[in-house]
Amino acid sequence: MAIFEDISSFLQKGRAKDVKELVQKAIDDGLAPGDILDKGLLDGMAVIGEKFKVNEVFVPEVLIAARALNAGLDILRPLLAASGVKAKGTAVIGTVKGDLHDIGKNIVKIMLEGHGINVVDLGVDVSAEKFVDEAIANGAQIICCSALLTTTMNEMKRTVEVATERGVRDKVKIMVGGAPVTQSFCDSIGADCYTADAASAAEAAIAMLA
Repeated sequence: MAIFEDISSFLQKGRAKDVKELVQKAIDDGLAPGDILDKGLLDGMAVIGEKFKVNEVFVPEVLIAARALNAGLDILRPLLAASGVKAKGTAVIGTVKGDLHDIGKNIVKIMLEGHGINVVDLGVDVSAEKFVDEAIANGAQIICCSALLTTTMNEMKRTVEVATERGVRDKVKIMVGGAPVTQSFCDSIGADCYTADAASAAEAAIAMLA
C-alpha cells in the first residue's frame, strides 16, 4: 500500500515530521496499528539497517532515521497496546562495568527497536549483577553486553557466570559485541551470540527470539 511505502521512505530520509503526519493519516484512514508498524516504520528501519551494514549509510543517518521512527511510535504506541500488538521480545542492553563508551551500544539499541524488540537501556558502567537483575525484573529473553576496552571484556564472562548462579542461564540468551570482541572470545566465555555489527545483532536477536 502506497502510504506504508511513503512512511518507510520518509523514515529512511529521517523526515520525522512527515512520518508523524503519515502515521496519523494511516490511523485516521482506519489502517491497523500493527500494519502501520510492520509495513511502514519497521520496514524503513530494516532498510536503514541493511544499508548501515554495507556502509551505504553511517551513524548520523541511522540517528535521524531513529528519530523519525520514534516520532511515529509516539503516536502509535497507545494504539498498539490497545489492539494487543506485543513486542517481539525484550532485551536489556548496556556497556559493561568500567567502560563508558556508548555509541555502539546506542546503535544496537536503535536496530533492536527497529526490529520490533522492546529494549531496556541500562546505560554504561553496568555490573554483571545489574544486567541479570534487570533481565529478570523485565522478563527479558536477551542480555546485550557491549565493551570497547579489552580491560573490561571479562565483565561479559562475569555476566554469564551470574546468570548461571541465579538459575536463569537457560532462559536468557547473552549477546556480546564491541570492537575488541571476537567470536572466539564469545565461545570461550560461554555466551550465546557475537556479531560484528549492529544490524547483524538485531537479526541474530530476532532469530533467537523465534
